[in-house]
Amino acid sequence: MNRGARAPAWLWVAIGASGALAVAGAWGEGPTALHYLFKPLTTLLIAGGLWRHRDRADGGYAHRVLVGLLLSTVGDIALMFPGDACFMIGLGAFLLAHLAYWSAFRRRLKSVAGRGPQWPWLAYVAVAAAVLAVLWPHLPGALQAPVLAYIAVLVAMAASAAQAWRRVGGGAGFAALGGLSFVVSDASLALDRFVAPLPAAVLLVLASYWFAQALIARSGMSERDAG
Repeated sequence: MNRGARAPAWLWVAIGASGALAVAGAWGEGPTALHYLFKPLTTLLIAGGLWRHRDRADGGYAHRVLVGLLLSTVGDIALMFPGDACFMIGLGAFLLAHLAYWSAFRRRLKSVAGRGPQWPWLAYVAVAAAVLAVLWPHLPGALQAPVLAYIAVLVAMAASAAQAWRRVGGGAGFAALGGLSFVVSDASLALDRFVAPLPAAVLLVLASYWFAQALIARSGMSERDAG
């Protein structure tokens, strides 16, 4: 693999087409076979792209992101099915995925001297507090503690990605934007599920979700671009 190699254009087209079919399969009255097939496939395509074009000079970073993508695929499958039990499985899988991403971003931060800026933590904590204030009265009691733990890990992941971008620069910006997009996706999913239906929720949640995953994967595809 050449240093700085990038995933080919056809891969991104395939990811976009797969995601569009997954959204189409969930539109309307309920999920169809298209949704059940292409939702996990889209995330696996992103993981496959990272595996083929990962940065061999920092394989530890790429491998952590790959673990996150595979755990996310488990979460994708669990969240396609109704019921609190499946929601809890999906929540747990994504919590572990964010821990894997957080570990990758912390690895990148440790590669340079000094600490990253603290403002990303303050910004994401403020956003999380605002969303939680709206969400909390609508959460079933059994889900309150798991959701609170998930939000804490999500904030840590997104804030660390932003810190790494400000300290390292370069392709770390892909991960920072991916972390932000993940917050948008998860907040939209939670508000739509527990508070009130959002317009075009399926498109909003899934588009921002796969945008996040693709950007985080892209941050591990080349040494030169990853900074």
